[in-house]
Amino acid sequence: MASGLDLEAERAAHPRGVPVKRPFKFGRWFRATGWRHIVGIVMTLFALFPIVFVISSSLNPQGTLTGSNALFSSIGLESYVRILTDPQVPYPQWFGNTLIIAAATAIGTVFLGGLAAYSFSRMRFTGRRFGLISIVVIQMFPQMLAVVAIFLLMSAIADWFPAIGLNTQIGLIMVYLGGALGVNTFLMYGFFNTIPASIDEAAKIDGAGHARIFFTIIVRLAAPILAVVALLSFIFTVNEFAVASVLLIDTEKQTLAVGLTKLVSNPRYADWSAFSAGAVMAALPVVALFLFLQKYIVGGLTAGAVK
Repeated sequence: MASGLDLEAERAAHPRGVPVKRPFKFGRWFRATGWRHIVGIVMTLFALFPIVFVISSSLNPQGTLTGSNALFSSIGLESYVRILTDPQVPYPQWFGNTLIIAAATAIGTVFLGGLAAYSFSRMRFTGRRFGLISIVVIQMFPQMLAVVAIFLLMSAIADWFPAIGLNTQIGLIMVYLGGALGVNTFLMYGFFNTIPASIDEAAKIDGAGHARIFFTIIVRLAAPILAVVALLSFIFTVNEFAVASVLLIDTEKQTLAVGLTKLVSNPRYADWSAFSAGAVMAALPVVALFLFLQKYIVGGLTAGAVK
């Protein structure tokens, strides 16, 4: 009788359709979602440790990594002042060269890759399938295999057109554009396939050609993938070392990746503190661009995979 009254009281307190709030139990919470929080915290700490270590090393005035084992044991801005004012280390010029080359490469990659991807997505022509397969197959080979061929090619071009040959920034940009178009074209091709072709057909009825359709309609609809390609191209150009070290000979024309390596190339004294300071400042444009394009990244990376 008492149990029946308790059941009626519980039903009256909790009407049908309203979930009953159960007391918190750590074991049930850990099995459901708690372990995911722990894994996320561990992975975040694992990813942040190199960044914290580099920042600590850049603030260490001793200039060696052995003195940076204790994080933030000594703090000073001597490394930043030294790398910005040393006449033998033209860091501001390296920084400017990197921004110019990376920005030009990102813009050129988006423009040329977008045109190629639009052609493969909307047009039907002989060799289209072979071209798509070739783009994928060529990306399987590492870039290091072509360094010797690129050097010989740019040396031969320099004899006829010195402005775009060896030891020129324009020549390096052209090499980057040729190497980055493949995978980025295929990435944009997948995104363009998700845009309904009926939009193109409606524009053609109104008298629009392929150029007008691409620049006035497709570019606006494909803004997420264009932003992602620009970001990936910019990051790749800033970090690239092998090709830039081969093609850029003069110190004042080199990029940050090549120039900063000279600070630690001497086995007798490697200024790791100045190197870390330069790396921290070099990461600022990439972080700023990443934050600016953050809203496009998730949509641009996933939309091309759900055709």
